[in-house]
Amino acid sequence: MRRVLAFNYVLKGADGQILDASEKNQPLPFLEGAGQIIPKLEEEIKDLKEGDKKIVKLSAADAYGEVRDNMFMEVPKAELAHLPQLEIGAHLRLELSGGAHIVRVSKITDDQVTLDGNHPLAGQPLEFDIEMVLVRPATEEELQHGHPHGLHGDAGHHH
Repeated sequence: MRRVLAFNYVLKGADGQILDASEKNQPLPFLEGAGQIIPKLEEEIKDLKEGDKKIVKLSAADAYGEVRDNMFMEVPKAELAHLPQLEIGAHLRLELSGGAHIVRVSKITDDQVTLDGNHPLAGQPLEFDIEMVLVRPATEEELQHGHPHGLHGDAGHHH
């Protein structure tokens, strides 16, 4: 039987700096086995019960993967001349044949711009401080749609 689980989390990088956290009183729900959270994280927390806490440390490979060289792209600067905020660290949305991709500007020279399509947290080991707040059976509708409908399986939500 597949379940919906919801947890509060604090995400820290290798240096202990907080990178992300769930909003107060807004735990993150996910449908078991639907690939909505990092697979290794799901594996580590799937046996927790409501109220359980756990610290999960993931290697970069088990989190968002290592930085992949084939995710970098050189683009002539002239092609991006229409962008007002072209600076290192800026995020751009590219429409490519495979759909939309978010890339980060990683280098700018006189005539070339290097775009990095790796996940922003690629190459980083991560630490999740987890508190499980909800574990319940998934509803039939949730299973059909492939995602949770709120914390309590509330009917009447809209896509």
